[in-house]
Amino acid sequence: MTDQDCGQQLLSTDPFEDDKLREECGVFGVWGGAQAAAMVALGLHALQHRGQEAAGITSFDGKEFHSHRAMGHVAGNFDRPDVIEMLAGDAAIGHNRYSTTGETAMRNVQPLFAELSTGGFAVAHNGNISNAMTLRAELIRKGSIFQSTSDTETIIHLVATSTQRTLLDRFIDALKQVEGAYSLVCLTAQGMIGCRDPLGIRPLVLGKLGETFILASETVALDVVAASYVRDIAPGELVIIDESGLHSLMPFKPMKPRPCIFEQVYFSRPDSFSDGQSVYQVRKRIGAELAAEAGVEADMVVPVPDSGTPAAIGYAQAAGIPFELGIIRSHYVGRTFIQPGEQIRHLGVKLKHNANRAMIAGQRLVLIDDSVVRGTTSVKIVQMLREAGAKEVHLRIASPPTRHSCFYGVDTPEASKLLAHKMDVEAMRQYIGVESLAFISIDGLYRALNEPARLANQPQFCDACFTGDYPTRLTDQEGPRASAQLALLG
Repeated sequence: MTDQDCGQQLLSTDPFEDDKLREECGVFGVWGGAQAAAMVALGLHALQHRGQEAAGITSFDGKEFHSHRAMGHVAGNFDRPDVIEMLAGDAAIGHNRYSTTGETAMRNVQPLFAELSTGGFAVAHNGNISNAMTLRAELIRKGSIFQSTSDTETIIHLVATSTQRTLLDRFIDALKQVEGAYSLVCLTAQGMIGCRDPLGIRPLVLGKLGETFILASETVALDVVAASYVRDIAPGELVIIDESGLHSLMPFKPMKPRPCIFEQVYFSRPDSFSDGQSVYQVRKRIGAELAAEAGVEADMVVPVPDSGTPAAIGYAQAAGIPFELGIIRSHYVGRTFIQPGEQIRHLGVKLKHNANRAMIAGQRLVLIDDSVVRGTTSVKIVQMLREAGAKEVHLRIASPPTRHSCFYGVDTPEASKLLAHKMDVEAMRQYIGVESLAFISIDGLYRALNEPARLANQPQFCDACFTGDYPTRLTDQEGPRASAQLALLG
């Protein structure tokens, strides 16, 4: 039954996060562990923030593959004993999805599975293949039949049609044809494969629990299953985990790594380590840099919870201004069906965040958020604080202005819809309605990451959403072919 069938309208009760950059996806794999699927489900719980549209797990019991995929969160879909019992075996991989390529539909829920000439092959992918449309159009021309609209399926078809002899060689041959960002966890009857793109744009870590090997998007997922962090999978590294242990290959041309800088700013959980650094500590240092670059006289520092909290703590400590929870977030809000109507919509904003009136009335606030995307979030928050009696609001953003779209697995609005693409800082200040507005500088962000400055000719991170400096070709976005390919793919 659809929302229209009910005669009702679905209201997002997460109105502030509707204006956030959407997380990519989360992957988690287990090889050699009793009740592997149950362990994967726990890992996906820890990675829920990376994708909340759908989740899936594929397991292998030594003879057969078993899969269960579902729309929605891990909880409610993979905390049922009957589901876990069905996913038998001591090897399993899982995926949390937020769609950056392909519609929100069951056919796009991962892991994707196919029976190849070499046997069963399941793949879970975090990232985005920036030449997927070009590759797909050519594969369709040659006779491939696609079952999904996901760019991940392109990898399966490239493997299936490769002329190489072994599955491993076919897999490497396929990856040498793709551009963009990917961290992959794959499951076959012979073993589990993990791979990170040559630039290391998307993260992937290796852990162990006794003799059990684990691959995960973030270290926090290892913590949840009591596994030990071993190391990051290196950019361009491919690992094979089988009955004889772990084997590492570096099959691609070496490149200077450029991991996604937004993992540190927003995507990763603050209790994770990203590329060897505590995300929480990095975000506190971002706040301290903001205080040094754009300090202002105020009575208190208030975060937009929860993503702005570590930077707000760092700002408050560096500036010597009290930190207060001036906005309270409800953690118990799900989707809510309500009758449409502008007044009710406006009230719905406060279901998730509400101003702490007792603390902020009559006060000068430094409001800390992680980013500004369309700007609608900031307008609503500032209006809410004004209505609660805030005397002044000075907005500080823990990232540089987001002026460019991401094509590497982050669902960014097209550039024309990004506030910083359309306006300078003063125009944004007026639009949002604050006394002052400042963003951390790109060099300040790099300093928070323990880099003295951004190297203009060889940047240490992928920061294209701020600078427009894309580290790979964007084949599907270039020239007249792009529109023709889009028409072909429907």
